[in-house]
Amino acid sequence: MNVRELHDQLTELYPKSLSCPWDNDGIMLSPDLTKEVKRVLVALDATGATLEYAVQNGFDTVVTHHPMIFKGLKSVTECSLVGRRVLTTALAGVSVISFHTRFDAADGGVNDALCSALGYTASEKFGDDEAPELGRIIEIGEMTALEFACLVKEKLGCDAVRVNGDLTQTVKRVGLCGGDGKGFVYPALLAGCDAFVTGDAGYNIAGDTSEEGLVTIEAGHYHTEAPACRVLADLIREKFGVETEIFDSCTYTVV
Repeated sequence: MNVRELHDQLTELYPKSLSCPWDNDGIMLSPDLTKEVKRVLVALDATGATLEYAVQNGFDTVVTHHPMIFKGLKSVTECSLVGRRVLTTALAGVSVISFHTRFDAADGGVNDALCSALGYTASEKFGDDEAPELGRIIEIGEMTALEFACLVKEKLGCDAVRVNGDLTQTVKRVGLCGGDGKGFVYPALLAGCDAFVTGDAGYNIAGDTSEEGLVTIEAGHYHTEAPACRVLADLIREKFGVETEIFDSCTYTVV
């Protein structure tokens, strides 16, 4: 299997039609689309550390969730951050492929992986005008907001979670959207959710909706999307017979 074939096979599972209109993903960079894929490094982010690790450890392809190139490039030099990343991979013959909002929305993608990491299966989908089926809803039985927030912290391996709302409130129906989910807070409220789990909910939005009875639990952008890296790595290894490894690209620490 070569780089182009790997991208095309993954695109069949995560079609571009699921991407938000503003998104940019797919093949970010490839010095040779016909190069055989033997070792794939999977990461949430194409950070400099991720790409250096790939180059130094003999990976020919990097597959990420967040796009390495998001906005149009005007130049590629060592003077810019993205330019250095492009040069690092291109000069080493390493290809970079990213699957962003389509992987959020797809069945078995980021948000289903988040549900699974918490120990649940989504019962419904919800979203906004741009992404009508990106968010997920789970039914958790019955527990307090504090109990559920502690479960989220434990299951996702967070140092801390931030909660807006009444910690004693009973929650049964929970909306989820990994990463930057502030655009899905009000849709979760309208969908009848008692609580909403995301990485970043937005200060004012979370504060306002807490007065409407929605508890928001912010577990961090990285931690709410990282479970999907295992999904990608397992899929590439098992379906395509390619060696994979996961790189922890988290750049923040709670102190």
